[in-house]
Amino acid sequence: MIAIPLVAQREIEANLAIALIDHYAVTLERPQAIAIAREAIQNLAETGGRQMAINLGSNSLTDLAQVVREVWARENALDVVFIDSLRDRLAFDVHRCRYAELYDRLGIREMGLHLSCCRDAAFARGFNPAIQMERTQTIMEGAPSCDFRFRLAL
Repeated sequence: MIAIPLVAQREIEANLAIALIDHYAVTLERPQAIAIAREAIQNLAETGGRQMAINLGSNSLTDLAQVVREVWARENALDVVFIDSLRDRLAFDVHRCRYAELYDRLGIREMGLHLSCCRDAAFARGFNPAIQMERTQTIMEGAPSCDFRFRLAL
């Protein structure tokens, strides 16, 4: 199986997700259709986090930093600056996000939070239930950077 970069996978998924949301919005209110899609996307991300931990054979914050570097940021999808990478905390900022650029190009920037950003905390929770994520801003919402802060609840 050929592993495609995550940003390319998100483009494929976005087209399908938007078509489904638009179709469901005919019957449901659009916010309800988005909420249902967001919940399904977060469930997929949590399952993906569990599977990644299994694949790595470990689920520490050091391992999560590796996932950020090798999977999330693959092919320069993210311009990441690591601030802290300790046993009990991981902090980094993203200064360029090709995921946000992708949704801009597709004309659906407002959906980026629901299709991509909402995955991050769910992925971390699946990766290791003791990892808690905090983020106060995203490029997707117009901020100059995304601030990812993870801590291990001991």
